[in-house]
Amino acid sequence: MTNSSAFGSRSPGIPTLPKGDVLGTYETYTEAQQVVDRLAKADFEVAKLSIVGNDLKTVERVTGKLTYGRAAVAGAASGAWFGLFLGLLFFIFTTTPSFAFLGAAALIGAGFGMLFGIVTYAFNRRRRDFTSTHQVLASNYQIVIDPQLTAKARALLALPPQV
Repeated sequence: MTNSSAFGSRSPGIPTLPKGDVLGTYETYTEAQQVVDRLAKADFEVAKLSIVGNDLKTVERVTGKLTYGRAAVAGAASGAWFGLFLGLLFFIFTTTPSFAFLGAAALIGAGFGMLFGIVTYAFNRRRRDFTSTHQVLASNYQIVIDPQLTAKARALLALPPQV
């Protein structure tokens, strides 16, 4: 899946909903994407199609209870990655590079990350004592097409899929 750049020539400027005929409605994004893929393989002008998600919902899935230990481990892990990045920069731009830079930077980053994770958790304790992930989901997905191409697309989709 690709997104057009805000700086690219394909960007319309002001966001608008696509207009045209509804080629089909699907329960999952994957189903709608497979239809567009079938049309692309048949050399159809897929640039005239849009997949529109309807009835958007935010879903937060709780993944566990947050404790001081989990906050410390998560902070140490993110701090170690940041420290490793800084150590890599020192390693690249020094006249006498040493792998000790990488290890020391990762350890120092892990220490500061752990400390920051614990302090942050202590301040937010009792307001948010759980971990979670967020998703934006649609109830259904419609393929919207230029009305002049609807008949051609339906005829292509009526053919057996190419392997």
